[in-house]
Amino acid sequence: MSVQDRPAAGSGFDVTAAARMVATFGHNGALGCRFLEHGADWAELALDYREDLIGDEETGVLASGPIIALMDMATSMSVWIRRGAFRPQATLDLRIDYLRGAVPGRTVIGRGECYRLSRRVAFVRGQAHDGDPADPIAHVTGTFMMTDEA
Repeated sequence: MSVQDRPAAGSGFDVTAAARMVATFGHNGALGCRFLEHGADWAELALDYREDLIGDEETGVLASGPIIALMDMATSMSVWIRRGAFRPQATLDLRIDYLRGAVPGRTVIGRGECYRLSRRVAFVRGQAHDGDPADPIAHVTGTFMMTDEA
């Protein structure tokens, strides 16, 4: 494991406080994304079902936009956790492959993982599901660029 692969130790980074902060403003605040839990390189968030988030009124299936925002935040948080700090970064690429629609009425869980961290780029992956991780709604892969270092 290289120096860049190791999580920052002793940084005092409070993941729960950071999650509360980012969940209260902007589109995350409007969507009501909730922080669930985390590990050394991953974060899990929840998006509760709401009628104003429906994309298809005939079926009641959630729109893709809220799920994309959920996964962007879950993978972003995994990078901050891995870095041990809430530092500026930009989403370079975020690819989402939808496998099926979310079941109406169910909460969507988004889990993001930072599996590689270099000096300037973080590599992430994750999935969204609505109760059964073995039956995902979508898979995501992406990269984030660190904007706080030259």
